[in-house]
Amino acid sequence: MSTTEQLVERDWPALALAVKAWGRELGFDAVTIADVNLGDAEPRLLHWLEQGMHGEMDYMARHGLKRARPGELVPGTIRVISARMGYWPDAADSDAALADADRAYVSRYALGRDYHKVLRARLQQLADRIAAEVGEFGYRVFSDSAPVMEVELASRSGLGWRGKHSLLLTREAGSFFFLGELFTDLPLPVDAPTSAHCGTCTRCIEVCPTQAIVAPYVVDARRCISYLTIELKGSIPLELRPLIGNRVYGCDDCQLHCPWNKFAQRTREADFAVRHGLDRATLVELFGWSEDEFRQRMAGSAILRIGYERWLRNIAVGLGNAPTSNAVLTALRARADHSSELVREHVAWALARHEA
Repeated sequence: MSTTEQLVERDWPALALAVKAWGRELGFDAVTIADVNLGDAEPRLLHWLEQGMHGEMDYMARHGLKRARPGELVPGTIRVISARMGYWPDAADSDAALADADRAYVSRYALGRDYHKVLRARLQQLADRIAAEVGEFGYRVFSDSAPVMEVELASRSGLGWRGKHSLLLTREAGSFFFLGELFTDLPLPVDAPTSAHCGTCTRCIEVCPTQAIVAPYVVDARRCISYLTIELKGSIPLELRPLIGNRVYGCDDCQLHCPWNKFAQRTREADFAVRHGLDRATLVELFGWSEDEFRQRMAGSAILRIGYERWLRNIAVGLGNAPTSNAVLTALRARADHSSELVREHVAWALARHEA
């Protein structure tokens, strides 16, 4: 971490302002600074884990309270620089896509390139810029890549407030943005939190297709469509399949119906532009991709990490919820003897829905 000499006679408030300006130059919409005292978040985290609401995401329990203790995760950390970058793409109308049961709905964040790589690269550039100013210092870059309480840190430093769907919200840009962090040992002045502005609104809770938001600010991942289509490795529970509709990767319903997202702004980042027509593709079209096609077209996409097997599993569920047609039945029957038991099971369920 930083040497004592580097910390002497430094104008930290001026450096903090510079860091925020450099962040904006690198494409971030806003940058704030938090301390690392998240002690009052620990009981909530432990209760959530004890309830098993993390599902199969064992890494959340495995890291324990390190999630709430940045100084233990990265020894020497005393500040966290939080940054947000909008991803709302110039895509086909989301409501229309969800209403057309023949189309495949992909969460808006995944229509472009993998955000993990984009944000980490920009945060590394920010760290390099700081180092050019202050010399060698201690830091580590994160973007949804380690046990970091991103929303907690961001809300404590005024980057936004936690909405009842558990995501970060801002008055000027809604919630369609990514978060990234720079853990550091620099004693920068911290920013004050902002007030919450959800009021009595419960739209996000009411519109969740699977009722995964079990209480304000509490999401049971085991019922969340994003978890079911991305994190869950095995069979999707039977009772939840009809509720998934045509959502084949993630879900945006709680955000799409949030009143604050009327202020969501189109992304300025070219890497988040729609790729391969994913905002307009049909279920039948995507189900027809070979494994090679999947890997080629999803290269550089966050979708690639779920693999071809789960991709087909998810689309089979979508096809099971689609209107019965020759095209749908032909597509499903073509995969009825697929080499994957997981795929065969979901195809059989979908065919049974239509043949009933």
